[in-house]
Amino acid sequence: MASAREWIEGARPRTLPASISPVIAGTGVALFTSSDPTLVIARPTWEVVLFPILCLIVGLAVQIGSNYGNDYSDGIRGTDEVRVGPMRLVGSGAAQPEAVKRASWISFGSACVVGLVLVGLATNLFSGSAWSAFFSEPLANMGQIVIPAILILAGLACVLAAWFYTGGKHPYGYAGLGEIFVFVFFGLVASIATTLVQVPRVCGPCSPDALMCGCELPIAWGPAILSGVIMGCFSTDILVANNLRDLIHDADAGKITLPVRLGDARTRVLYVLLIGVGALGVIMMAILTSWYTLLGLIGVGLLGKSVTQVASGAKGADLIEVLKWTGLAELATAVLLTAGLAIGALYA
Repeated sequence: MASAREWIEGARPRTLPASISPVIAGTGVALFTSSDPTLVIARPTWEVVLFPILCLIVGLAVQIGSNYGNDYSDGIRGTDEVRVGPMRLVGSGAAQPEAVKRASWISFGSACVVGLVLVGLATNLFSGSAWSAFFSEPLANMGQIVIPAILILAGLACVLAAWFYTGGKHPYGYAGLGEIFVFVFFGLVASIATTLVQVPRVCGPCSPDALMCGCELPIAWGPAILSGVIMGCFSTDILVANNLRDLIHDADAGKITLPVRLGDARTRVLYVLLIGVGALGVIMMAILTSWYTLLGLIGVGLLGKSVTQVASGAKGADLIEVLKWTGLAELATAVLLTAGLAIGALYA
């Protein structure tokens, strides 16, 4: 039976910045959208405090569920019999496969429950009057129903994509598509959805129960998408570093990840390229919002050593440090971006 410490290690805490960072960045964009950021910061309502926390819980639950699901699926296939990285619960024999599978779906279920509560609080999903208005004048009131429906579908897509990354008969992670999943769901979807559910709560002109209706300052789509791109690049690089570390073993085990397809040299170029795109995203964010967001480049700068290690051919255990610093750099970039957006909103 696995110990509590082994279960925690099996959740792969070094990768968790990939789910925390988009929530921080998305919250920063929502704050920048606010009509009165001084009031929001000085006297935040309970929604302004609660909604980012709920977004964070959803993101963490999806990622932990994905990590346990990956442990289970790779473990029963024998892919994890020899690994350099973190604790593998099934591959090491520390936990029974069904126990790890159950932990994965408990995490996914928790994400679904909390996500449904979040959408219910942030939108008119459970409002009888909203549904009546929708059925009486569908076109005029479509946003009040369609938007929460899109959020729910996006959440379900996240869960399914997280499971079928290595789960099921035809896992797309074994076809070199895992990085696309990470960029989309731990970048674009996580950041934009975080902003979307918070805009009515930080934007003064919005009524308490309205989403995207009558708001004088609607979601800033440019910065929201850019935050998703920036976070997506870093989150993807976490997986790139992980799969680069396991490249030889994955190839031998028949797990055709993107690094296996690209080869060692081109994977290293991809790692550096994604950092460059992330840095460019920070600069573009500054152009669209406030020059204070260039603070985010300090976070990008934390990867100087990692870039050198990857470019110089670091392998195996050395790439564990690269993975760790990639996650920390993403977290630092998200925090500094949000700080820059807050300062820019306060002193605009």
